[in-house]
Amino acid sequence: MQKLFYLFLVMFIAGCGSGKKTSLSTKERRISVAAADNLRRGITETTERVVEKSSVTNHPNSKADKVINTALTFSGVRYKFGGTTRKGMDCSGLLYISFGEHNISLPRTSIHMAEEGKKIKIKDVEKGDLLFFKTKKRAKRINHVGMVVKVEGDDVKFIHASTSRGVTVSSLREGFWNSAFVKATRIL
Repeated sequence: MQKLFYLFLVMFIAGCGSGKKTSLSTKERRISVAAADNLRRGITETTERVVEKSSVTNHPNSKADKVINTALTFSGVRYKFGGTTRKGMDCSGLLYISFGEHNISLPRTSIHMAEEGKKIKIKDVEKGDLLFFKTKKRAKRINHVGMVVKVEGDDVKFIHASTSRGVTVSSLREGFWNSAFVKATRIL
């Protein structure tokens, strides 16, 4: 009887660990964002669609479009605090590298990036502008940054590196990002 109990215990423990799926795929992940039509109707459930480079760029030769396209090449890169490579990067590392590729110097941290550029109203943001956030409930200072990739009416899409999703595109309409938003600045 005791042997039977241990056998079941071993099977239970082994069975619990086998539920997690891992992927060894080296395929590049694509970005998905909430469709604006569903957001306009007030539906909180998101419909995913892929943001292609061509849909982000109306003027493919502008400095903002070049920086955005560089940032989009990092989509799916996992989050790593202090990271600036394809092996992992954080929010400010993403922008530091993306702007740097086009000879635009930015400070390395989000709090110092927030001191650069000209402060603008959210209704005036354009592609390439920076959005700053306080993501912790009792945060006293800015600790997150993203870059505007698309503006559709009053919906602002921005690329950033989140701790849960890595480099991704999100909407400022999402409750979390909307409530954490602090300010926008123009660098370009």
